[in-house]
Amino acid sequence: MSTPTPISARQLQQRLETGEPLQLVDVREAMELDLARLNTPVIHLPLSESERWIGTLRQILDAERDVVVLCHAGVRSWQFGCWLMEAQGFPRVWNLQGGIDAWSVEVDRSVPRY
Repeated sequence: MSTPTPISARQLQQRLETGEPLQLVDVREAMELDLARLNTPVIHLPLSESERWIGTLRQILDAERDVVVLCHAGVRSWQFGCWLMEAQGFPRVWNLQGGIDAWSVEVDRSVPRY
């Protein structure tokens, strides 16, 4: 079984600072995104609304580019990352360890914790 590669908040910050063309996918609900978000654009694919976006996933995400998935604590994003690799054939998927909560603690304390 393919699983996403773990990436720490600091590692992600370093990759973003280099301007690497990452696809950041946030699988949290809209209300969670309103509470706390990265200071960089993300592709919002809430898991509860998968029927809305699943048919156009290949138009939304480029399978040839790196994908970093995040959620609140890293569990939903890990599950989505596994599915993205196994069922959709995306080869380069990372999971933000500890999710947006870790980002808030380790990188940007201005991002609220919830």
